[in-house]
Amino acid sequence: MQYSEGQVGRVFTVRIDDGEDFIREIQRFVTAMNVQSGMIHFLGAVRSAKIVTGPKEPVMPPVPRREEIFGGWELLGFATIYPGEEEPSIHIHTVAGKGIRSLAGCLREKAEVYLVIEAIVTEFVGISAKRILDPKTGVNLPVFDRILP
Repeated sequence: MQYSEGQVGRVFTVRIDDGEDFIREIQRFVTAMNVQSGMIHFLGAVRSAKIVTGPKEPVMPPVPRREEIFGGWELLGFATIYPGEEEPSIHIHTVAGKGIRSLAGCLREKAEVYLVIEAIVTEFVGISAKRILDPKTGVNLPVFDRILP
């Protein structure tokens, strides 16, 4: 187990509007505000989005199972932010629901906002971390400065 210790820094409230791409806009905001480590809580809705809902089979490296949603789905989600190769790297997970259907997974590629998505971005300071590609899993994982014995 790896970990790092820090404190809460700045806290931002963000509104992303109808028709905007949530993933692109939250990345743009985090980069513009120079948030290197932190978390994002969000709620709202999307017209369309792509979600990875787990692996097709539980093997290493995993082959992602992808779902695409259309037509106004409600979202509730959480994301982590750590330094990436070129800019802050954001890993977003969400629960999406419409009527009696629901999906949970990793929001990827594009998520077109329907009405609004409200987000709270909480910055962490003093965290020593970097998100890098793990050769075993084929996934970008956070690497921290400490190991719990």
